[in-house]
Amino acid sequence: MEVVRLSDTIASDLEKRILEGSLRPGERLPGERELAAELGVSRPSLREALQKLASKGLVRTRQGGGTVVTDRLQAGFIDPWRDMLSGHPGLQQDMLEFRFMLEAEAARLAAERATAADLEQGDAAHAVLENAYDLDDLDACVHADVAFHQSIAEASHNALIAHLNASLHRLVHDHVERNLRYLHGHPAQWRALREQHRAIWQDLRARHAAHAADAARRHIEFVRVTMEQTAREVTRELSARRRAQTAGG
Repeated sequence: MEVVRLSDTIASDLEKRILEGSLRPGERLPGERELAAELGVSRPSLREALQKLASKGLVRTRQGGGTVVTDRLQAGFIDPWRDMLSGHPGLQQDMLEFRFMLEAEAARLAAERATAADLEQGDAAHAVLENAYDLDDLDACVHADVAFHQSIAEASHNALIAHLNASLHRLVHDHVERNLRYLHGHPAQWRALREQHRAIWQDLRARHAAHAADAARRHIEFVRVTMEQTAREVTRELSARRRAQTAGG
């Protein structure tokens, strides 16, 4: 019978926290003494567990800065796709089709599985987003939009959905920001975007899983259409600038 080492049990527990998002990329772990006391284990066993996690690339130790959770679970997906996405613009459509599936399923599962703590976190994320709209603070809207969708992904209680959602938003951050700036300049569409977020959250909170999924699909389809409009607008602007430079020359 194989004997399970205590350090393996500790490492498994910390891995679970990283997978579920309790420990996030960039987050510093409590000091060794504090964490050992929290887990009820010895410091040597904890130290060995952290070494196991470090060997997997899930944490890293900073000189004089403690142990920090890495972004390996996200970066491993993002790094190869970032160059591909910039080199092959057509992949943007593929990415949106994937988000169409992912975010709809995240909303459906979250409506079914969200705990009271998840709903509290989602309420807070939606309130921040609403406040950003009220203040007409575009930069705050960009960050709050991402945080709102991530709160839904985490409430799905599916580790892959949560990490893939975070990865995708990091991957397409520039495109999302450009699209939001475009929508901000078109009041009717800006209001429609706000209403879509409200609809997703209201249906999710009411535990209407199918409706929440449909609301998420409508939202991503709206994003797809407006991103195409944004791309056309950017192309026209670049063309106009080139003509102006040629005329000026």
